[in-house]
Amino acid sequence: MGSVESYFGRLCGKEQEKEEERLFRANDRPFNLSYHYADNAIKTSKYNLFSFLPLNLFEQFRRLANAYFLFLMALQVIPQISSLSWFTTAVPLILVLSITAVKDASDDINRHKSDKQVNNRMVKVLIDGELRNEKWLNVQVGDIIKLENNQFVTADLLLLSSSEPLNLVYVETAELDGETNLKVKQALTVTGDMGDSIDALAGFNGEVRCEPPNNRLDKFKGTLTLDGQTYSLDNDKVLLRGCTLRNTEWCFGVVIFGGPDTKLMQNSGKTTFKRTSIDHLMNVLVLCIFGFLASMCTVLAIGNGIWEVREGSVFTAFLPREQGADAALSSFLSFWSYVIILNTVVPISLYVSVEIIRLGNSFFIDWDRKMYYPKNDTPAQARTTTLNEELGQIKYIFSDKTGTLTQNIMTFNRCSINGKAYGELFDFSGQRVEITEKTARVDFSWNQLADPKFTFHDHSLLETVREGNPEAQAFFRLLALCHTVMPEEKKEGELYYQAQSPDEGALVTAARNFGFVFRSRTPETITAMEMGRTVTYELLAVLDFNNVRKRMSVIVRNPEGKLTLYCKGADTIIFERLHPSCNKLKEATIGHLNEYAGDGLRTLALAYKPLDDSYMDKWRQRHHEASTAMEGREERLDELYEEIEKDLLLLGATAVEDKLQDGVPQTIEQLAKADIKIWVLTGDKQETAENIGYSCNMLREEMREIFVVAANTAEGVKEELQNARRKMCPEAAEEPSVKKARAGLFWLQKTETVQDEKVDGDYGLVINGHSLAFALEKNLQLELLRTACMCQTVICCRVTPLQKAQVVQLVKKYKQAVTLAIGDGANDVSMIKAAHIGVGISGQEGMQAVLSSDYSFAQFRYLQRLLLVHGRWSYLRMCKFLQYFFYKNFTFTFVHFWYAFFCGFSAQTVYDEWFITLYNMVYTALPVLGMSIFDQDVNDRWSFQYPQLYTPGQLNQYFSKKAFVLCMMHSCYSSLILFFIPWAAMHDTVRDDGKDLADYQSFALLAQTCLLIVMNIQLCLDTYYWTAVNHFFIWGSLAAYFAITLTMYSNGMFLIFTSSFPFIGTARNSLNQPNVWLTIFLTSLLCILPVVASRFVFIQLRPTINDKVRQKVRKEALPAPAPRRPPARRISTRRSGYAFSHAQGYGDLVTSRRFLLKLRSRPPLFTQTDSPLALNEPQLYRTIAEDPEESQSP
Repeated sequence: MGSVESYFGRLCGKEQEKEEERLFRANDRPFNLSYHYADNAIKTSKYNLFSFLPLNLFEQFRRLANAYFLFLMALQVIPQISSLSWFTTAVPLILVLSITAVKDASDDINRHKSDKQVNNRMVKVLIDGELRNEKWLNVQVGDIIKLENNQFVTADLLLLSSSEPLNLVYVETAELDGETNLKVKQALTVTGDMGDSIDALAGFNGEVRCEPPNNRLDKFKGTLTLDGQTYSLDNDKVLLRGCTLRNTEWCFGVVIFGGPDTKLMQNSGKTTFKRTSIDHLMNVLVLCIFGFLASMCTVLAIGNGIWEVREGSVFTAFLPREQGADAALSSFLSFWSYVIILNTVVPISLYVSVEIIRLGNSFFIDWDRKMYYPKNDTPAQARTTTLNEELGQIKYIFSDKTGTLTQNIMTFNRCSINGKAYGELFDFSGQRVEITEKTARVDFSWNQLADPKFTFHDHSLLETVREGNPEAQAFFRLLALCHTVMPEEKKEGELYYQAQSPDEGALVTAARNFGFVFRSRTPETITAMEMGRTVTYELLAVLDFNNVRKRMSVIVRNPEGKLTLYCKGADTIIFERLHPSCNKLKEATIGHLNEYAGDGLRTLALAYKPLDDSYMDKWRQRHHEASTAMEGREERLDELYEEIEKDLLLLGATAVEDKLQDGVPQTIEQLAKADIKIWVLTGDKQETAENIGYSCNMLREEMREIFVVAANTAEGVKEELQNARRKMCPEAAEEPSVKKARAGLFWLQKTETVQDEKVDGDYGLVINGHSLAFALEKNLQLELLRTACMCQTVICCRVTPLQKAQVVQLVKKYKQAVTLAIGDGANDVSMIKAAHIGVGISGQEGMQAVLSSDYSFAQFRYLQRLLLVHGRWSYLRMCKFLQYFFYKNFTFTFVHFWYAFFCGFSAQTVYDEWFITLYNMVYTALPVLGMSIFDQDVNDRWSFQYPQLYTPGQLNQYFSKKAFVLCMMHSCYSSLILFFIPWAAMHDTVRDDGKDLADYQSFALLAQTCLLIVMNIQLCLDTYYWTAVNHFFIWGSLAAYFAITLTMYSNGMFLIFTSSFPFIGTARNSLNQPNVWLTIFLTSLLCILPVVASRFVFIQLRPTINDKVRQKVRKEALPAPAPRRPPARRISTRRSGYAFSHAQGYGDLVTSRRFLLKLRSRPPLFTQTDSPLALNEPQLYRTIAEDPEESQSP
């Protein structure tokens, strides 16, 4: 629903023009306000106090069924056509509208509270030369604000100055992209010189010209004009709303975008009202039912006209017609009378029951202990209650990588030193032993500076280092010296490292624990503690890392005056530069690297080279000349680096694990068995994404081929996609097979479906962001979709948030399949909103993705339980509910239809009016709810044991138009039995005492009793899983029926309310007759026998997967707990090239003299010592089979 204000704005022609460029001045509010930029208040609520009632009712009456019941209620007020009281429709309608309104109001109140809490946060704003505390909502574009450590960034800011050296600030972007490692931002020198001088900042009048508001998190273009000079602005100088300032005492920034214009809010995407495929199908079916109802009423109205002409005149003696009434008018009035009587084909209780069932299944998700994450005290949460059954129909899952599949915590896992591998444990027979929580850890207590959170299990490595092995010591010396990490020692012995990427931090921490502790650095020196001895190295040069070099080196001089170059980088790059004497060692190291890559670890090779003093002096002179050259500086420096990084001597290799969340590979394997396709859409570089693909078992060595699409032109991308497709399916047509159809209400919606194509073998597809941009263009998107859908696994790297949403929309549009998107950062929000179901990974504070999601939980592994258990059960329950509900109501209504032929088409009801009122609201409401909330074909363990049980939901096998037609045919048969057997039995019968039994009231009682008993028996046949609640509801409903009937048909009720209870004595006179009970038995038998027989035949001849598994369940006990086995060792020739950060390194910053100008102690990196990031403890994944035996949870 759009904003009411914006609607009236458009109505009055005040629609704001689209912003082309943003221009503002710092500290100049009048100038900036003239452009009418959005302020910093955010609004996510839909209603206010005055608009709630009209807008909510408008929304509710847009539902076809609600509008229909309102029309029906209006008809019932007209006495000439109403044979039922108006309250039979009014009470349920008001109840439904009230329940929905309360639910909507509750949701909106929560949104108002959330908005108010955010908008009322306080921040220091520079106004009229002084810092004032202001609410966030009062901040304007162009204001200068002061942020302090651990504060949320108020709006999108241009960084002006900070407390840190070189005007750096450290920010955590977990809420934006799910990454917990700190990012570095840097202000311009010209603004950084202002420092925290309030006078200088108040006098700052720079003019900023930049791009308009957009959702690109990784790009920013603009210029700052100050004192006639123009300075370029990019993303490194901007702090985005949603980030948190860390390890920075203070910083100042000027507001560029506020509130709805911030990149965080721009990425929130358009909120769409999500409806399930069953909802859409029900809309179509309800429309068909209306048509069917109209045709039934027309037939009966025509019948009434014919009867009035032929027979009606005979009855005018004691049923006189009103003045002017004739057969035509009687026929017209009877049409509307039958519309009222037969309206039970679409009872309003259907919609009430659907909402209750969805709410009940949502509570089961919220209450599920097996989806509760105790470490963060985070339960699973169904944030939307209207989509549960859609969870049982998912065909495509789109997942983010960082923070979703991985924890974004790097751990030093294994290493190879001088041809010997360390990090694994073997038993006495040489078998590899799996490392678990209980495995003994290496004791680092001898090292006072060791990091207590670091864990390693191979004791032999520590023994080798402490024995003084020169290669092992050189290995860790290299790790302690060759990096760009910044150290911080708050107090003696408490070291904190600020690493540009978590993997660099993991390597330096490993060196620290094994006795080579990096303590401090200056622009010219590095100080380390080596096995308890302080050593200061002279730092002569840092040869920095970038994406082309894929390596970094440092040149240092030790206290003895010996010069050494230490180098680490991608193994392929390092091996090209080794001295020939290392060939034998290289072969051994390659074997180890292949093992590490097989386990999905990120690898680096380490090498060193002794240098000669005279050569170094000359090289440094040439380096100085190259670094100061105006032309060809980069090329000249690269040549110098190539020259000195030759003839290296190999030390070994490291293996760092980008820790997957627990249970990710098992979850992906289970979902793949359920025929769910998983696509990973990540902003990471290709190499990292591929590596995680292997770790998760999404990419496997046994795949026939993994295609990489990385072309830089549209033609190139097209060619690569076509070549991949032709390899996978040579006989496929060049043009895709697109099936066109119509769907939706009134069949107005056109659909196009790209048909699936059969492929032999498994393939994988990896596509880069720039290639994806071309592939998503209109002329190439079908080629991308065809090729991607042939592959078992698809990984898209370096994708923008917008591209994530476009990929989801593409699959939704052309595959007509149900999609699910899962992520944990603001960069995933547009994808989460675009998919049919959005899942947010919670646990990190203030996760933006969770706020936009339909379901949330703390770990990716819970997704399999959400889909394979809760989703499948919800879908099964909803389908069984709809089939049974339509069956019981069509049967109820068809009996009226047959009765019309015996009552002169006079719209007389076949049942007692009170039975009609209570049939759906009391007698049959609870039993069907009991089945629809608690039923399960097999329990959760069997659901995991056979993921194939999920497949029928994807194919809509349980409820479809075909199933609906079969349901109507079944109802038609049952109604014929339920009307004609009692009618024939009562026609000429007498009581035991010879008195006549064949009156209208006795027949009505017999017909309705037969109906209710048959409906309950049918429900028992449909129920798979019996609980005490089901028994109570079924037997209780039958008991309630007989109790209410005997009470209403008693003398007392007739005497008190004579006109309302005319069936005096009918129950006691009829139900004491044996032939009445025999008729009930015969009717029930004839209704149920064909159902039992047909089910028996189908189970024997064409059993479904459910039938087969349920048969297996009867024969076997619960599946045995699967033993925990170590993952199979995979040897791979494909290795992760390097484990560096994704961007250019900070080597120049490290060697700069300015970075220590304002050095001071800073707060520790992890202030919350019990946070999961700080604890860095692995989780023990427990499969469903290992859970303790508990009572079955629904």
